[in-house]
Amino acid sequence: MENKTTVSFYFNLTMFMKIGYYHYAAFVFCLLLYSFIVFANLVIILVILQEKTLHEPMYVFIAFLSFNSLYGSTGFFPRFLMDLLSDTHLISRPACFTQIYVIYTYASFEVTVLGIMAYDRYVAVCHPLHYHRKMTRKTVCALTFLAWVCPTCNLTVTITTVVRLPLCDNNIQKVYCASWNIVKISCPTTSVSNAAAMLGAIIMAFLPFSFILYTYLRIVVACWKNSLETRGKVVQSCLPHVVSFVTYSITSFIDTALSRQNLEEINPFVAVILSIEFIIIPPVLNPLVYGLKLPEIRRHIFKTLYGKLQTKKHSSR
Repeated sequence: MENKTTVSFYFNLTMFMKIGYYHYAAFVFCLLLYSFIVFANLVIILVILQEKTLHEPMYVFIAFLSFNSLYGSTGFFPRFLMDLLSDTHLISRPACFTQIYVIYTYASFEVTVLGIMAYDRYVAVCHPLHYHRKMTRKTVCALTFLAWVCPTCNLTVTITTVVRLPLCDNNIQKVYCASWNIVKISCPTTSVSNAAAMLGAIIMAFLPFSFILYTYLRIVVACWKNSLETRGKVVQSCLPHVVSFVTYSITSFIDTALSRQNLEEINPFVAVILSIEFIIIPPVLNPLVYGLKLPEIRRHIFKTLYGKLQTKKHSSR
């Protein structure tokens, strides 16, 4: 009876290692990392909101990307930090599926937002004379709506299906809850569930990735015909987005590939690091890339931070 209750209402996250007193150092490091993610992405968002010159589609989409970084990291870090200081790693069924929903919607939003950012750069480079006519406020709102709603609907259906699966175990080989791991410990034959989950994942990943690759192929073709100076300007505006796209593609692919492997054959420390890269690296890297590489955002960030320092100096006097 006790086992059934545990299987029904709690999951055990089994990838946490016993590292003795080092878990305090790990906790401090992860807390500092989470604090940096929150601070850096909030700075990007606030600067874009405050500066009217940055109320352009490209910068609005960057703000959405930063907001998504806050959303995804908040779905992971608070629980992860608690587990680092705990000897037991049980998580309730509602909390587990809530974490699944947040992390997976974060991952999907990241791809779709990068997709509409690629379209914005495509219009700016390939149709510069028609940019303001095509990228109107109405268009930006419509693209943003699609970027948020389509993944939400798809994941709501997928996770609802996973929630209904009867489970024969409660051990999840992760440091966070993941839907694929829930499917693997379900009781019935999971071929249909596996196929449905795989099909949904392929559709949600393949379409945005294909669209992004297509838009950048068109940008490369358009730049090839222009002068060296024009190519430099295009590279300056597109490079941060390419870095974000490549980083997220690699980290998400690693996590997807890792979830299909037998983790008992992999070094547990390496497995943990590889499994959380896509939740940590993009939220850390994006504000650095956009804040340092795009001169408009960089200039306003330094202006804002310098202005606050000057205000503090005057107030202290």
